[in-house]
Amino acid sequence: MFTVVLAGAVVLTSGCSTAVDGTPLADPRATRSSEPSGPVTLTFLTSLNDGYEDLLTEYRSEHSGVTIKVQRTDPGSYYPKLRTMLAAGQPPDLAVVGDEYRADLFGQPGLFADLAEAGPDDVDPKRWLDWKYEGGLGKDDAWFGYGMDSAPIGMAYRTDLFAAAGLPTDPAQVGDLFKSWDAYFAAGDQYTRKTGKPWFDSASEVFTTMQNQLDNPYFDRDDKLVIESNTKLKAGWDAVTGAIGRGQSAKLEPFSPEWFSGFRAGTFATAPAPYWMLNLIKSQAGPENAGKWAVADTFPGGGANWGGSYLVVPKKSPATEQAAALAAWLTAPEQQLRLFESVGAFPSQVDALASTKLRGATDDYFVTKETGRIYADLADKVTVAPYGAPRDSRVQTEAMWPALQAVEHGTPPDAGWQQAVDKAGQLN
Repeated sequence: MFTVVLAGAVVLTSGCSTAVDGTPLADPRATRSSEPSGPVTLTFLTSLNDGYEDLLTEYRSEHSGVTIKVQRTDPGSYYPKLRTMLAAGQPPDLAVVGDEYRADLFGQPGLFADLAEAGPDDVDPKRWLDWKYEGGLGKDDAWFGYGMDSAPIGMAYRTDLFAAAGLPTDPAQVGDLFKSWDAYFAAGDQYTRKTGKPWFDSASEVFTTMQNQLDNPYFDRDDKLVIESNTKLKAGWDAVTGAIGRGQSAKLEPFSPEWFSGFRAGTFATAPAPYWMLNLIKSQAGPENAGKWAVADTFPGGGANWGGSYLVVPKKSPATEQAAALAAWLTAPEQQLRLFESVGAFPSQVDALASTKLRGATDDYFVTKETGRIYADLADKVTVAPYGAPRDSRVQTEAMWPALQAVEHGTPPDAGWQQAVDKAGQLN
């Protein structure tokens, strides 16, 4: 993740209320009057390097009756372990669910406690951006996850490549190129005609970003596959595959060696960049490209999110209310800002996003140095948390992405679409 060092510290106050930048907040440590009293031991399943340890140490010091045992797992085996524990009926008391697994896990009833019932009375959904709160809901609007970090998407671009193609480089003017997807692809046509080089990194990256702007991209609320009837999804497919045919895609597989090296070599001029990708751009583009990359504060289609996480309390935990109280404290604005400072986890709570500590965060690697403000504004522009059915992620990674890559390597767009539809039907 992208690490930003903030000036100053987030001050936590004891007593009945806390504040972010002087704004009083309800006490995130408050618990329901019906919460069981006495000592309790909570197990917290999480992955490595999540940045929670200092926060948990503080929580323990303020709650003498609470013992927290952290079970750390490497990212590759984290979700298989969580699923195994849930299936065995011996879950942790608290766990992290990343946005990429939200569709799978939140779509299954009976796994997690409804935090509207188990959580502290004063935890208002309005603490979060609307789309982040809605992303924590399961079927029948049960509240399964308190939103932790988020990943609003900006459009990263190489200013030197733009200049060489006669395109504007000033962020305000570049924003006009990114005001809609039609404008974005039109600018791509201008770029490829002028340079003969690709405009964007990967069709699957661009298409996934567009898909993240739809309420029901692959399944309806009854978990019925709707790819063939989803005209907005098909319109996105047509736009992206049309751009492939006009030479705009670098045809790189995301996270492949060639994709990584493309940031350094200037293989492409633009790339959708969730907040967590900024550190990747810096490390892969290298110091020789400092001052060349920028991020526009306008994004095609308004806004989108790609990533982030939620804290969940398994329904079979023997201490759901106490675990929910811990989750409420960990996701409060003060703690979100501290994780932003320590590990670059971008906040999702309204007061944290309005904080001058966040909005004043800068990174001199980028032409657009005000990365905190830019991404806070982009987060405000997101309107949708796509509904995810249990098979949603498999349809995306096993049907849509391979079909797009097939088109990038010569399959006609209509045949690629049918390939995606057929494969999705097999997975359904």
